[in-house]
Amino acid sequence: MVRFQKSILINQEEQALIDCLAINLPGISKRKIKDALKFGAVWLTRRAKTKRIRRAKQLVVKGDELHIYYDESILFGDIIGANLIADEGDYSVWDKPCGMFSQGSKWGDHTAICRWIELFGYAEFNLPVRPAILVHRLDRATRGLILVVHNKDAAKQFTAMFESRQLDKFYCATVDGEFPESIVEIDLPIEEKAAVTRLVTRKFLPDVNQSQLVLKLETGRKHQIRKHLASVGFPIIGDRLYGNEQEAAELDDLQLCSFRLKFNCPVSGKLRDYQILK
Repeated sequence: MVRFQKSILINQEEQALIDCLAINLPGISKRKIKDALKFGAVWLTRRAKTKRIRRAKQLVVKGDELHIYYDESILFGDIIGANLIADEGDYSVWDKPCGMFSQGSKWGDHTAICRWIELFGYAEFNLPVRPAILVHRLDRATRGLILVVHNKDAAKQFTAMFESRQLDKFYCATVDGEFPESIVEIDLPIEEKAAVTRLVTRKFLPDVNQSQLVLKLETGRKHQIRKHLASVGFPIIGDRLYGNEQEAAELDDLQLCSFRLKFNCPVSGKLRDYQILK
């Protein structure tokens, strides 16, 4: 698989983007270059501002600088898509698979939930095409419910709700061993910020020596549940960062799922309670 990154300083007065890239990337076909553009792997720096550039016929001018982050394993690898749970018009709820990003990287954004929805999801589920805007995140390794909004007003409303913790977020996690009944809450700060994870239920499976936990997030710090469970000696099964690296390498997925979102809809005022199988 071909992988490289390259910067190109534009010295001509005016040139179509696709022509410029074709000249400077002689080993890459125009079809693949167009896909790299569509999938978010090309960036333009103009007047000290850098942003993704997608339109093949867009003109670049003298002084512009292009940045290409080309990795065929990322751009043309298989993608496991998200599953639609509900389309509410102003927002939709999806079941994000393990391995799908919440946000893109410099190497592309077509495998991130919002861009994937725009490129593939609307067509797959026969939905009207709209902007897809991210208002909260799930770790790449975490499967489960993620809410995507479709206009700026809804984005403001849901962002405020997430910031003020007006949505109830429930997760299920599987850990090795019998999780102690004495632990009902973990409040270890993360990056010097308050973080609280509450235990809702636990179920011990003696035949496999594992515990299935249902947890409720009171805050939303990065890797919060993973860090909190590891801090009390019960890392999530399959956690390559905070658990047993050798054991995790033998598993396909992190055993963590965001299985329930509950909130009062800011658009309709109705109670919404979305759940998937744990």
